[in-house]
Amino acid sequence: MKRELANVKALVFDIFGTVVDWRSSVIAEGIAWGKSKDLNIDWVAFADRWRLGYKPAMDKVRKGEIPWTRLDDLHRMILEELLIEFKIEGLTEEEKVSWTHVWRRLKPWPDSVEGLARIKKKYLIAPLSNGNIALMAGLARSAGFSWDAILGAELVRRYKPDREVYVSAYYYLGLKPEEVMMCAAHVYDLQAARSNGLRTGFIYRPDEYGNGPVGVPDKAKPGDFDVVSSSIVDLAQQMGA
Repeated sequence: MKRELANVKALVFDIFGTVVDWRSSVIAEGIAWGKSKDLNIDWVAFADRWRLGYKPAMDKVRKGEIPWTRLDDLHRMILEELLIEFKIEGLTEEEKVSWTHVWRRLKPWPDSVEGLARIKKKYLIAPLSNGNIALMAGLARSAGFSWDAILGAELVRRYKPDREVYVSAYYYLGLKPEEVMMCAAHVYDLQAARSNGLRTGFIYRPDEYGNGPVGVPDKAKPGDFDVVSSSIVDLAQQMGA
């Protein structure tokens, strides 16, 4: 482990795309649910369109165009638009809630559970996500994550990359900025964390977007961040866990 990281006491994680595979998970649930409902829907496009609505919805909150709204509720707002776009009719309220909560049932990347368990033996671990607390708690139970705390946007009513989210990480853990490492697959997230004094760990997720329209996976080379890793297991190894 690098000498300058010896005082790190906690690792906090971006979740969607970094720790869990949102795209394959939403597509798989859509295919299974669509068969049971005899729906002929392009579930790949459905998943991508849902994710494409994520940033614009959060930006409305960040810019003050709408009041603070939890991510679960933003997901529901986007879902209502998708139901119209994909001509899905006749859903009960219970079915709409269940579909909104697909984001609480996302599958982890193959290395995530093992990597987090290894890291937890040596460090405090927590999500630092735009997902609200209920979403993160549900996802933890579904995927098998054992966090020491749940941190993130809802505690400060701001969305990343706003400064308050990163400051809250070390504030709530009672640590100094340099004692907390932000871990993510997204360069913008790590750059924002670094600008607020946190250490940074990059995790490469080449399959996050599946060559779809939502984005292109970020890459980093050694030296771009404090740690550049190919998986959470690799991150654990580089952090001596």
